[in-house]
Amino acid sequence: MSVAFVKLNYEVKDISLAPFGKQRIEWAGREMPVLKSIQENFAKNKPFAGIRLVACCHVTTETAHLAIALKAGGADAILIASNPLSTQDDVAAALVSEYGIPVFAIKGEDNETYHRHVQIALDHKPNIIIDDGCDVVATLVKERPHQLNDIIGTTEETTTGIVRLQAMFKDGVLTFPAMNVNDAETKHFFDNRYGTGQSTLDGIIRATNILLAGKTVVVAGYGWCGKGVAMRAKGLGSNIIVTEINPVRAIEAAMDGFRVMPMIEAAALGDIFVTVTGNKHVIRAEHFAVMKDGAIVSNSGHFDIEIDLKFLAGQASEVKEVRNFTQEYRLSDGKSIIVIGEGRLVNLAAAEGHPSAVMDMSFANQALGVEYLVKNKGKLTPGIYNIPQDLDQEIARLKLEAMGISLDVLTKDQLEYINSWTSGT
Repeated sequence: MSVAFVKLNYEVKDISLAPFGKQRIEWAGREMPVLKSIQENFAKNKPFAGIRLVACCHVTTETAHLAIALKAGGADAILIASNPLSTQDDVAAALVSEYGIPVFAIKGEDNETYHRHVQIALDHKPNIIIDDGCDVVATLVKERPHQLNDIIGTTEETTTGIVRLQAMFKDGVLTFPAMNVNDAETKHFFDNRYGTGQSTLDGIIRATNILLAGKTVVVAGYGWCGKGVAMRAKGLGSNIIVTEINPVRAIEAAMDGFRVMPMIEAAALGDIFVTVTGNKHVIRAEHFAVMKDGAIVSNSGHFDIEIDLKFLAGQASEVKEVRNFTQEYRLSDGKSIIVIGEGRLVNLAAAEGHPSAVMDMSFANQALGVEYLVKNKGKLTPGIYNIPQDLDQEIARLKLEAMGISLDVLTKDQLEYINSWTSGT
């Protein structure tokens, strides 16, 4: 690291972008009343005073509000990017210049820079880690076991990250509690389904300007993210094919009105492909071989390994940028395959990520998950914990209140009925 780098304590693309970044952060805040309420409470009670915190997240306008809330709560926090193409450079600059939060994130940073930023994060000697994909936690466990005693706990908001944490726990190397933010009802029902559904198609459309009506869209994976992508693409007039390995999800997709088949069959039929599985090489050599000329391939799972781009590049006689965030791989037989956003998260590589209204609930879960870990320091054994149901329900209540929606209330007679075993029909 250079002397200037240490002195400045941040690494962003261009600090002069800060005023526009602040403007966009403030705009996103209009749709994030739940997190705003939590921030106000944190500012009063300072639950994170004396806590060193690292957040590895997509550096977006919505994430900015989480970082601001944590700082308001007294956290000594720094922020790094969780994905090389997800950083919004103006937001990164604004967090440093306007809000005094150290940020190490540059859109398009290479893998070496990304891993260096992970090391900088761990140099902060965190007590709490907010992770997105489990890279910081995994690096800590593998490379810095001497820092494990400093850790109070971690929060994780991706399916990919939870799978990695479960594997770590199974192998006996997860020595602290981890909050499973991903499975909170106010997270995956809305962020994964409505957020991913809308923002994925937003990224595809921005990158290609293609008409989705009449096109065949192949969705690999029918979890909550896949459901959202399929639902939104269908709404725009696309014909949907779903590929799955889980028989229950496959039945659900079929009963939702979609064709279900193996990828090798779908590959020959699809115009646009979206992977949302969290696994590797979901689209690979045999699939590329039968795809149509001009097929568009994208990923909305966490890592770029869902598409075997190394193989594709090896088969290409030419690779060129045909639009922003859109690459054409010209194969030796003359056929071309179009890849969006280098196979990384298309909604963040080519668009702005999830709308702030859904991230309001996701980041409320992150903030309250961190508070729960701190409040229960020393009381939780190593393992993976769900967000407590009362916190999940409170987030939903606050969101409904902000939306101007009221609920029915059970009468005394109804309460007695549902809590009694003696009442018959």
